[in-house]
Amino acid sequence: MLAAGEGRRSGHHTNKVLLPLAGRGVFTWSIESARRLATVTHTVLVIREEDRETVMATLDREVGQPDVAVVVGGDSRHSSEWQALQALAPMIEAGEIDVVVIHDAARPLAVTTMFASVIEAALEHGGAIPVRDQGHLTALDDGGEQPPDRVVAVQTPQAFRAGPLLEAYRLADADGFVGTDTASCMERYTDVPVLCVDGDAGNIKITFPEDLFLAERLLAKADWDLSGRQRHRRESAMSHLRDLLPHGERDRS
Repeated sequence: MLAAGEGRRSGHHTNKVLLPLAGRGVFTWSIESARRLATVTHTVLVIREEDRETVMATLDREVGQPDVAVVVGGDSRHSSEWQALQALAPMIEAGEIDVVVIHDAARPLAVTTMFASVIEAALEHGGAIPVRDQGHLTALDDGGEQPPDRVVAVQTPQAFRAGPLLEAYRLADADGFVGTDTASCMERYTDVPVLCVDGDAGNIKITFPEDLFLAERLLAKADWDLSGRQRHRRESAMSHLRDLLPHGERDRS
């Protein structure tokens, strides 16, 4: 679970995955979704060192399970993934872990069935990434229109067989290669096929302040079973999030 980004575009100095969403930290939603699966046996949360105190307090309060390993990430997504894999390496080498799932903590609405889908596909094919169709992109040259290419948006969680994934990142570390995402490293150093599975329109990434409002609305629409205490905290969270929006956006909310 990657939670080491700065999230500057969220309009707040706080790491966006630590912001409140429906009464709990953004990053704990997807931890809970993944851990509903019996097949998910280990969880590694990659954080910034400066967030450690807040992260540990939030985990204790909202997850309440001590078996989430917390490691400090690097200066890129790739290096943060490598830190997580090194934490899992002894268990991968011992054959205790078949598949590793990489997920952005800034995607709090990834549902349990999506985690299950990519894990199943990775077990069968080697790797799996969820994608959403974004329509056609038409390229032009001096002769006019070229055949359109389909554009897709790649989401997380992404899942890969553990052994080849660990080996790919070891080779990348030796070469000094920094991939843009997990799949790019796998494609460079292995011949493991990566299957595209259906993404989810609701699996939004928290990038801008308004994304938090959208996530709130999606959670409300899904009729999540919130306790009275959580509902009270949810109202406080909404008040806090309104302060992050420009005045025009506040008026429309």
